[in-house]
Amino acid sequence: MADHPRIAHVGVAVDDLATAVAFYRDVLGLTPLAPESVDGAIIVSLPFGEADVELLAPQTPDTPIGRFLARRGPGIHHICYRVANLDAALAACRAAGYRLIDDVPRIGAGGRRIAFIHPKATAGILLELTE
Repeated sequence: MADHPRIAHVGVAVDDLATAVAFYRDVLGLTPLAPESVDGAIIVSLPFGEADVELLAPQTPDTPIGRFLARRGPGIHHICYRVANLDAALAACRAAGYRLIDDVPRIGAGGRRIAFIHPKATAGILLELTE
């Protein structure tokens, strides 16, 4: 892995997972990975070279993705940056006064350690960090 951060994936909230996957599969020719269930969402990852697009569909309306769709509708939900050391990145966030959603890393899609930074700390963009 490179020493500098890079984009790991872009999370896109969708109402209809099958329709969203069809565009990437049928028009762009991508092969979707097997769906995963994480944080009340069904996630389908689509590899785009070094980064992925993650399509996020809520399992129920009272999940983070369900609430996002109710407030904002379908669209970009978050950007995930891959960092060399997640614990060090979170410590730097805390030291700089950034508001964290996850004070400590947790397990996300693909079994990767992740943590979210609150959008009020990052110019309105929900950011996820992973290793």
